Amino acid sequence: MMSGYSKTGKVWFDKVVSAVFIFAFSWLILLILLLYLLAIEFPILYRSERMGKSGIPFTMLKFRTLKSNEQLPLSDRQFWLGKFLRMTNLDELPQLWNVLKGEMSLVGPRPLPVAYQPLLSEEQKQRHAVLPGITGLAQVNGKNNLPWGKKFEYDLNYVREISFLLDLKILFKTFALILSLKRDVSLEEKQFTGE
Repeated sequence: MMSGYSKTGKVWFDKVVSAVFIFAFSWLILLILLLYLLAIEFPILYRSERMGKSGIPFTMLKFRTLKSNEQLPLSDRQFWLGKFLRMTNLDELPQLWNVLKGEMSLVGPRPLPVAYQPLLSEEQKQRHAVLPGITGLAQVNGKNNLPWGKKFEYDLNYVREISFLLDLKILFKTFALILSLKRDVSLEEKQFTGE
């Protein structure tokens, strides 16, 4: 049974906190936009079709961290600003807009590409019982270093144990990880194949 927090409190918490973050970090967002202009890297935003709550698709936003020419090898598509944004997780800032729109939450299972939908088992699809998050239980417990099976295990644990205190704990752990400036390995993540 869903708690009062997961039914209504979480939505209001998300909207208030994301609005505060957008206002507080508006100077940083403007600075990043200026850096893109100076680097002559366009488009600035990366749009990706992802699975949302109940598996309904939505467009997730990020600052683009790779050159748009997909014909180039991955190593040649990287540029200095993109590397910095990935390392600091600042590329995720535009997702605060997804949270304000009600498409995402601050905390929840990370939204998967729509192409993964037919590969998910019925159990794995239970992660779609809640809004996807900017950060989540899997992200603060290994992120891209985790095998897919372990990521889904963390996602399903979050769906079962969702609470205000758990969200706060995950958010604090996320900020600690951002400040640690650990090497970004997101480009090394293997695609999910359904196994």
